[in-house]
Amino acid sequence: MKRSLLASILLLILLSATAEPKRYAKARAEVLSRGKGYYKEVFMDGGVALTSRRHLPATQLLGIGIDNFASAETKKLTKADTLQQMAVFCGNKHDTNGRLLYPDGAPRYRMIYVNGGKSGAHARSLGEEGRQRIKEYIAAGGSYVGTCAGAYIASSGSIRSKGLRYNNIYWGLWPGWAQSTRLTKSSTAMDLPKRSPLLQYFDFGRDRIVEEVRHNGGCSAYDEKENRMPKGTEVLARYIFTNTERVKIDGKASVWSYKPSAESGRVVMCGSHPEGVATGERLKFMAAMMLYAMDGNPAPKVKGTLQSGEVREMNKCTEDNDPAYTRIGDRQYHHFRLEVPRKCKRMTITLEGYKGTRALNLNLCLKRGEPAFHDNTLLKSVGPYCKEQIVVENPKAGEWFTSVFCETTPITTVTKFGTHYRGRLGVLNGVPYKISVKYE
Repeated sequence: MKRSLLASILLLILLSATAEPKRYAKARAEVLSRGKGYYKEVFMDGGVALTSRRHLPATQLLGIGIDNFASAETKKLTKADTLQQMAVFCGNKHDTNGRLLYPDGAPRYRMIYVNGGKSGAHARSLGEEGRQRIKEYIAAGGSYVGTCAGAYIASSGSIRSKGLRYNNIYWGLWPGWAQSTRLTKSSTAMDLPKRSPLLQYFDFGRDRIVEEVRHNGGCSAYDEKENRMPKGTEVLARYIFTNTERVKIDGKASVWSYKPSAESGRVVMCGSHPEGVATGERLKFMAAMMLYAMDGNPAPKVKGTLQSGEVREMNKCTEDNDPAYTRIGDRQYHHFRLEVPRKCKRMTITLEGYKGTRALNLNLCLKRGEPAFHDNTLLKSVGPYCKEQIVVENPKAGEWFTSVFCETTPITTVTKFGTHYRGRLGVLNGVPYKISVKYE
């Protein structure tokens, strides 16, 4: 009995010593809780000249949704690969502004992950239109994680032995230069500085070191020791590597981030390859980068203030370039402000679709003091079709918010090109509706 009791005590001590402190789970949950109003959390780019990965283990660890685009290997590329890629990023008749953006230009995914591979070839394959869509996505609030080639391509150019390369076709999401490490088919350790934001999401031990991260031709941020990195760049991790005559990367930035503005998303770049590992600290390392990227998504935008008795028509298309009055996309929220006057006896909010939208589902939510979502709403109307109404008797005066949510979305299937849509494709170009409020 005594031996059994001692064993139980030792087990409890061991478990308490190895259990993850609650603050990490709380930090992860706080970031993930703000993922409302996006179609899914992650879009994975495995397009032309990139690794066509089908799974991203970090999404399973975090329990978040992912779509992907995959192409054939570089030597087996066909015209169909390029056409599919252009349809995904640049659009088609069913989705005129591409999969990354909603009809009003808002980001459809919280972040895009770009695989390793051949950065120059992939950048070139997207063309000017594809590069512009990526830039619009980041500027609108979508975030980014890129590993190896994905880090190179997010920069403004790469420093190699023969000087600056690809400065005219890289995406320039980070205004600095990526520097080739000249290290291939190897691995490095990663040292997370004491103030690295990645340390808020997982416990990487007292040494704050991630061992044996695969490295194959990746990069570092160029010359941060001479203060040449752009203002606003954060170093999240540094290489640990025994320098050789050819490779001198010890202490250089291996993971870094940049957020162009308060309204943009955050760009996180990693010179190595933690993305394919499904266990241990390398998996957590990748997940932490994704969490920090998504932590950079801005707060929900409000379309405007509804005036009593006036009908606001949300019927514009992407091409009209008028996002304040553009149609709603699939699983998107549109937020509106309400200024309830004093002594208001009744507030009535009405939502109505246009001809041809009867078979689609739009929901109406209401919240006082902050934007309304399904999980925090005070009142909601989620009946079938596009005709909803909320009535509030004797509402408190002040600022309220009402939100429209588009429940209808296409059906997804997995093909050799990645996630494919079928079914109600029309919602990709948006659903028009009318919304109004009346104070009595």
